[in-house]
Amino acid sequence: MSTFVKPENALKRAEELINVGQKQDALQALHDLITSKRSRAWQKTLERIMFKYIELCVDMRRGRFAKDGLIQYRIVCQQVNVTSLEEVIKHFMHLSTEKAEQARSQAQALEEALDVDDLEADKRPEDLMLSYVSGEKGKDRSDRELVTPWFKFLWETYRTVLEILRNNSKLEALYAMTAHRAFQFCKQYKRTTEFRRLCEIIRNHLANLNKYRDQRDRPDLSAPESQQLYLDTRFEQLKIATELELWQEAFRSVEDIHGLMCMVKKTPKASLMVVYYAKLTEIFWISSSHLYHAYAWLKLFNLQKSFNKNLSQKDLQLIASSVVLAALSVAPYERTRHASHMELENEKERNLRMADLIGFNVDPKLEGREMLSRSSLVSELVAKGVLNFATPEVKDLYHLLEHEFLPLDLAMKVQPLLVKISKLGGKLASASSVPEVQLAQYVSSLERIATLRLLKQMSQVYQTMKIEKLSQMIPFFDFLVVEKISVDAVKHSFISLKVDHAKGVVLFGNQGLESDALQNHLALLAENLNKAMAMIYAPVKKGSKLGEMLPGLAETIDKEHKRLLARKSIIEKRKEEHERQLLEMEREEESRRLKLQKITEEAEQKRLASEYEQRKNQRILKEIEERELEEAQALLQEAEKRSKKKGKKPILEGEKVTKETLMELARSEQLRERQEMEKKLQKLAKTMDYLERAKREEAAPLIEAAFQQRLVEERVLHEHEQQQEIELSRQRHDGDLREKNRLARMLENKVIFQERVMSRRQAEYDRLRAQSEEQVRQELQARKQQREAKRKKLFFLSEEEKRRQRLLEEEEARRREEAERRCKEEAERKAKLDEIAEKQRQRERELEEKEKQWKETILGPSRPVEPFPASNPVEPVAAAAAAAAPAAATAPANPGRYVPKFLRERTEGPGAAPPPEADRWGGRGRQDDRFSQPSDRWRNDERRPSAFGSGGSGGGGSRSTWSSSRPSRG
Repeated sequence: MSTFVKPENALKRAEELINVGQKQDALQALHDLITSKRSRAWQKTLERIMFKYIELCVDMRRGRFAKDGLIQYRIVCQQVNVTSLEEVIKHFMHLSTEKAEQARSQAQALEEALDVDDLEADKRPEDLMLSYVSGEKGKDRSDRELVTPWFKFLWETYRTVLEILRNNSKLEALYAMTAHRAFQFCKQYKRTTEFRRLCEIIRNHLANLNKYRDQRDRPDLSAPESQQLYLDTRFEQLKIATELELWQEAFRSVEDIHGLMCMVKKTPKASLMVVYYAKLTEIFWISSSHLYHAYAWLKLFNLQKSFNKNLSQKDLQLIASSVVLAALSVAPYERTRHASHMELENEKERNLRMADLIGFNVDPKLEGREMLSRSSLVSELVAKGVLNFATPEVKDLYHLLEHEFLPLDLAMKVQPLLVKISKLGGKLASASSVPEVQLAQYVSSLERIATLRLLKQMSQVYQTMKIEKLSQMIPFFDFLVVEKISVDAVKHSFISLKVDHAKGVVLFGNQGLESDALQNHLALLAENLNKAMAMIYAPVKKGSKLGEMLPGLAETIDKEHKRLLARKSIIEKRKEEHERQLLEMEREEESRRLKLQKITEEAEQKRLASEYEQRKNQRILKEIEERELEEAQALLQEAEKRSKKKGKKPILEGEKVTKETLMELARSEQLRERQEMEKKLQKLAKTMDYLERAKREEAAPLIEAAFQQRLVEERVLHEHEQQQEIELSRQRHDGDLREKNRLARMLENKVIFQERVMSRRQAEYDRLRAQSEEQVRQELQARKQQREAKRKKLFFLSEEEKRRQRLLEEEEARRREEAERRCKEEAERKAKLDEIAEKQRQRERELEEKEKQWKETILGPSRPVEPFPASNPVEPVAAAAAAAAPAAATAPANPGRYVPKFLRERTEGPGAAPPPEADRWGGRGRQDDRFSQPSDRWRNDERRPSAFGSGGSGGGGSRSTWSSSRPSRG
C-alpha cells in the first residue's frame, strides 16, 4: 500500500503510471489514497483525483472500484461540499454512457463492413466453421464481444449511483435524474429484465426510507419538492412499463403511485392524474378487466372535462364514446355467482383494492357485486350526462343493447353500427396525455355482448329454434363461437338453454322443478294474491280485548318506554364518559411514553456522542502512537543498516523491544551519529584549510606571470585597434569632402526655395494671427457685456431684496406700535372705569347715609322703615357702568348709537377737562324715586343707566328729569 503525504503527489504518480501504460497500478494508487483515513478532509485536489479515478474505472470497467471510491467520497463531501459529489457522479454517468454509445457505434460499423453481396466468398474457412459450430450470426457475436460488456457496465453504473444517492436529501434531484436515465436506457435498448430489477430497486429504496425514519440526511417526503420528484419518477416508470408492454410491472407501478399519494396525503396535478388513468385504461384492457377499464375511462373523462380548457368538442366526443363503449363491453353477468365464501371474500377485497386505485369511494360493508358493477356504471353514465357527449352511432348502439327488445333482428341492426364505430377514432389534438383513441378495439366485445342480449331475449320468447336459423340471426360468429359464448353464459346463470345437435335445435329454458325460474313461483303467486286481497277488501280495525281489560296499559307502556329511553341515554352518556376517560388515559400514557422515549433518545444520543468522542480520541491517540512507532522503527532500521555496513553488531537483535525502548535507542543513535558527524566535519575543515593554503602558495607566482603576459598582449591589441580607427576616420573625412563639393552647386536653388516657402508660411501665419486676435477681441467684448448684464441684474435683485426687507421691518414695527398703543389704551380705559366705579360707590354710600338721616327726621323714630324690595342700588349703578364701558369701546365703530358725554370727551383727547362734582340734590331726587317703584321703568328703558351716570357725573343737567318723574307726597 503506497502512502502519500500530499494528494497532489498521488495524482502526479498516477499520471506517470498511466503514461507508461500501467493503468492498474495507477488505479490502485488512487484507490489507496481515497480509502485511506488521511484523506477525510475535502479539498479541490481530491475532486481532481476523483475525476481521474472515475476515468480509470470506466476505461478498465472496474465497477466495484468506482463504487468504493464514490462511497468514500460521499463520506468526505456530505457535510462540506455536496456539489462536488454531484459533479463527480454526473461525470461518471457521462463517461459510461459515452463508452456504451461508442461500443454500439463500433458494432454497427462492423456489421456494415460485413454486409457484402457474396458472404461465402469473403468468409474464411475458420469463420465458416465457427459460424456452423456456434450457430451465431456476425451481429450477435459482435454484440456479445463489444456491446454487451459496456451495457453491463452502464447498467452497473446506474445501480451504483442509485445505491449511493438513495438516502441523500441534498441530492434528490440527481437521484430522480439518474432513475429517469436508467428508464430511458431500458426503453432504448429494450432491456425488460433490467427494467424489472430497476423498479424493484427503487421500490426497496422507498420502503427502507419509510422503515428507517431516524437516518441522518434522510429525504423528507412531506416537503413539496420531494413529493413532486418521487411522483415524477413513478409516473416515468409507469410510462416506460407500458411502452415496453410489461403490464404486470405497470400495474405494480400504479400501486406504487397510489401508495405514494396515500403516504404524502396529497393529490398530484391534474396532468399527472390524466396520465395515471390513461395508463390504467391500457392495463385493465390488456388484463381483460373490462369493468375496471370502463371506470378508469370515466375518471379520465371527468378529468379532461374539468381541467383541460383546450379540449375541443371532437376530442370530448371521442373520449365520451370510449367511456360508453367501454361500459357496454362489460359482461352483463357476474362471474362469482356460484363461487365459494372464500372466493367471494377475495373478490370483495379485490374490488375494494381496484376501487381505491381508480379513485372511487365505496362502502366496504356492501357486497362485492354491489361495489363496482355494470348496472351502477351505466346508471352513473346516464345520470352524469356522459351519453349526451357521445357520437350518434354510440347512442343508437346503447339504446339497442340496453332498452330495445328485438329478439329476431337485434344483431342485424347492431352490425352496421359496429362497422361505423370501427372507423371512428384517431389522434387527440388537445389531450396530450391521451395521444390516440381507437374505438375499433371494442367491436369484438360489443359483438359478444350483442350475441348475449339476443340469446337472452330469445330465451324469453321462444322455447326451441333451429341452429341454422340462429346462425343466420347472428352474423358475427360461427355457431361454434356462439356455442362457447352460450356455455359461459349458462355456467354463470345468465340464460338457460340446451343444444341438441342430434335434432339440430336449441332448447331455451329449463322446465324442471329445480330451475331458477320455477323455484319460488308459488311463493310469489301467494304474495301477490295477498296484496290484491288487501287492496280490494281493506281490513276493519277491531278494538283490543286486552285494552278493555287493562285501561291504563298504554300510559304504563309510554312511561316504561320513556324510562327505558332515559336509562338508555344515561348508559350512553356513561359509555361516552368512560370512553372519554379511556382516551384521556391513553393520551396521557402516550404523552408519558413520548416524553420517556424523548428522554431515552436524548440520553442515547448523548451516550452515542460521548462514545463517538471517546472513539475519536482513542483513534487519534492510536494513530499518533502508530506514527511515532513507525518513525522510531524506521530510524532504528536505518541505524541497523548503517551498523551492518560498518560490521558492527546489530542493536538489540532478536530481542523484543517496546515503544519507549525504540524511541530511546533512536534518540541515542541520532545523538551518536550527530557527534561523529561533527568530528568528521571538524577534521575535514582542517584538511581543507591546509590544502587551500598550499594551493594558494603554489599559484601565486603563476598568477603574476600570467598577468604580465596579459598586459603585453593587451598593449599590442590596443595599438592595432588605434591604427585601424585612425584609418577609418581619414576615409570618412575624405568622403564627406567629396559630398560637400557635389552639393555646393545646388545651394542657390535651395536658398530660393527656402525663402519662397518661408514667405508663404509667414503670410499664412499673419492671416491666422489676425483672425485669431479678432476672435479673441469679440469674445472679450461678449464676455464684458455678459458680466455687465449680470452685475446689473445682481444689483437690481439685491436692491429689490433690501426694499422688501425694509417694508417687512416697517410693517413689523407698525404692528408692534399698534399693539402697544392698544394695550396702553386698554389699560387707561380700565383704570378710568375703575375710578368712576369707585366714585359711584362712594356717592351711593353718601346717598344712603343722607336718605337714612332724612327718613329718621321725617318719619320719626317710632315708625319702622320697610326695606326697599329691590336689590342694592349700587348694583344697577355698577351694571350701568359696566354697560357704558363696551358702549364707549365700540363708539367709533357704531356712529349711529348714543354715547355719553364723558365718554365722548375721553375719545376726543386726553386733555379734556374732568367732569364736575355730582350734585347731592340730584342724587336725593333719584333716591326719592325709589318710593314710586321705578324697577319697571329701569327694565324698559335701556338708556336710563347711561343718563343716570351722566347726571351723576355731570351735576344739574339731570335734575329736571328726576324731579319730573318723582311722585308727589301730598
